[in-house]
Amino acid sequence: MLDKLLTFSRHNKMALLALMDALLLPLALWSAVVLRLGGYWDPKLDPYLWIFIVPPLWVIPIFVKLGLYRAVLKYLDDKIVYTVFTGVSLAVLVLTAVIVMARIAPFPRSSIIIFWMFAMAYIGGSRFVLRGLVRRIDSVDAPREHVIIYGAGQAGVQLMLALQAGKEYRPMAFVDDNPESWKRTYRGLSVHAPDDLPLLIEETTASCILLAMPSVSRGRQREILESLEHLRIPIKRLPGMADLVSGEARVEELKEVEIEDLLGRDPVPPRPELLARNIQGRVVMVTGAGGSIGSELVRQIARNNPARIVLFELTEFALYAIDQELSQLAPDIPRTPLLGSVTDYARLCQIMRSFAVETVYHAAAYKHVPMVEHNPVAGIVNNAFGTDTTARAAEDCGVDTFVLISTDKAVRPTNVMGATKRLAELTLQGRHASGSNTRFVMVRFGNVLGSSGSVVPLFKKQIKAGGPVTVTHPDITRYFMTIPEAAQLVIQAGAMGEGGDVFVLDMGEPVKIADLARRMVHLSGLEVRDDKHPGGDIEIRFSGLRPGEKLYEELLIGDNVLPTDHPRILRAQEYHLPAEELQHFMQQLDEACRALDGAQAFALMQQVVHEFRAAPATQDWVVLQQG
Repeated sequence: MLDKLLTFSRHNKMALLALMDALLLPLALWSAVVLRLGGYWDPKLDPYLWIFIVPPLWVIPIFVKLGLYRAVLKYLDDKIVYTVFTGVSLAVLVLTAVIVMARIAPFPRSSIIIFWMFAMAYIGGSRFVLRGLVRRIDSVDAPREHVIIYGAGQAGVQLMLALQAGKEYRPMAFVDDNPESWKRTYRGLSVHAPDDLPLLIEETTASCILLAMPSVSRGRQREILESLEHLRIPIKRLPGMADLVSGEARVEELKEVEIEDLLGRDPVPPRPELLARNIQGRVVMVTGAGGSIGSELVRQIARNNPARIVLFELTEFALYAIDQELSQLAPDIPRTPLLGSVTDYARLCQIMRSFAVETVYHAAAYKHVPMVEHNPVAGIVNNAFGTDTTARAAEDCGVDTFVLISTDKAVRPTNVMGATKRLAELTLQGRHASGSNTRFVMVRFGNVLGSSGSVVPLFKKQIKAGGPVTVTHPDITRYFMTIPEAAQLVIQAGAMGEGGDVFVLDMGEPVKIADLARRMVHLSGLEVRDDKHPGGDIEIRFSGLRPGEKLYEELLIGDNVLPTDHPRILRAQEYHLPAEELQHFMQQLDEACRALDGAQAFALMQQVVHEFRAAPATQDWVVLQQG
């Protein structure tokens, strides 16, 4: 019966509710009079039976005015009590006035107060009863996934209310770290200690844990996730508090737990004066603007009010994508998307002079280690000569600041990619040493989470496909940092450099890649298949180190490092080559690359980058094919 009523139109439902109130109000008044008279009817009231018909005539219009019938039953909240209270109170005042003016002497005056209480109970109670019935029908019609909410604070309670009103999840219990909240209940859901989770999951058949702690630090969030890892159950989380406050996300919009949440550190707030120093009111050019780091630099730059952003990119689609994104992110910031190569000196000079570029962030590079390892000439040309060409153009065009995005792989490199980035650093140090008016700054950091070629997207794809997850070596470790934090630190380091500086970003503690893979499997609610768990879901397979790959990355060549004003930025004191020696090597290297002589170019790289220890497996695929 109720199912059919729920299919009625909105106007029909409102009419039925009004009809229900028209019956409940006389019933409330009759109940009040009979209760006041001790359960007996006074015959003296027979001439005044019309008074029982009167309340709906003015109360229902009052309810209409207050919006009582516009409220959707399924989503009724406690505000309905205030609406009913206001309407019934006004009705009692009108009823009192009618009784006084009509001089109904036999009518017991105290029954008016009792009528107020009965009307509140009948009208308000009927709404909550109907709401419960509607929600119960919904829950039967649409089976929902059972979940446990971790966090019984305000965000957790709001999440519970949102989920109870939805059709996707059914909250079954709360878990919270605060002992004072244990044994409390919210809408029938009890709050439990974290130690109760294994039993709760079994009893409630919960298939997911929802983290409702958007304001806790990243460090605390990491601790919680690590404590939940052994449960082998998928975990989702609320968006961050900043997104909730800004309106970019809603409480019920749950996100998958990202590996950033497990590895991320508590970020150090950026210093606005450092972010703005090379950007605000200036023409800023970003090479490789469509790449992982380049695109994030563009986003950060746009937030610091540049006079113009020049987007320089070789790949057409990548340039189109960042240009479209920037048009939405900062439509008022002038921007110019330009195609070109960092090896094209004439094109670079034309652009820098035409737009009077003042700051250059050089993010263009080939960075995938195995790919560059087997294409060494292309890697040298793009990474080393591309940097030197762009720096020469910047110097000749009067650019004030040139910031190179370098890598930890430039430290004692064992691969061509790392060696080319170290050579890029050496060329900038050489230009500074020769008295350039352009301030050259290098910023060196490790892996960034989620960048193209990063292990994190690869692991996600492999887990989704059912495995195996491939790791090169059981002991391989890497430093990780989020892309936004890396971009902010690059901009701040670039503002601190005096020229020729090599800055090193504090990457935190290194992470074992095998542990990273294991955690990602566990956070997906799956079990790793190994000797201890032969019936597991996902196998972690070790494929062997790739050509040029190191077990451990470093950030410093020597031990000479100085602190800066920023706790996450260090200044490295490292060697550079005399200008004549470097120029001699660069000329020879240029000749070898032009001749496509990979073997000679490779040998020269080992001479110019003193600490380069090439991997024995390095092979130029073209030379290999030529035999």
